[in-house]
Amino acid sequence: MARPRTFDEETVLSGAMHVFRRQGYTASSVRDLEEATGLTSGSLYNTYGDKRGLFRAASDHYNRKVLMRRLQDHAPKGSGIEGLRRLFLSLLHEPNGGSSGCLITNSAVEFGDTEIPPFVSHGFDLLREAFADRLGGDGPDAVGLLALYQGVLVLVRAGYETRDLEKMITNHFSILEACHGR
Repeated sequence: MARPRTFDEETVLSGAMHVFRRQGYTASSVRDLEEATGLTSGSLYNTYGDKRGLFRAASDHYNRKVLMRRLQDHAPKGSGIEGLRRLFLSLLHEPNGGSSGCLITNSAVEFGDTEIPPFVSHGFDLLREAFADRLGGDGPDAVGLLALYQGVLVLVRAGYETRDLEKMITNHFSILEACHGR
């Protein structure tokens, strides 16, 4: 009979998520993951199978806890273009002044055209659907916003000037409002 878990899975997944977000999948060692989660490698492997299993679980956790919360906090249903503007501007101010970026974006860049993890596609779908919903069902503009969102995150991670990105976002949303008659 398997022993019951004696750890808080939310805490473990959050710790692992932050390691993968900062360092990427490849550069994250089992030792880094042990330190961040407080678990031994044996416990990690018994629970998640291997590093890739932990990455999958931490990534799904990211979509549920970080991405969905960001959408709810800044661009909830019914918030329209103004909510999307707030969402995009929020990308410029990572909590605690960090610059780890987005796990979805970082993983898409890291894995490139090899084996994109399913959570990346799922995250892109969640964003695109939210953008289309806030725009009133406009698919092409939603895909354009997805590209802009990912681009902003890459530029933030690369240390691009926040004021320049803020001006670009503000200008883009002014044009979007004019096109949508709002």
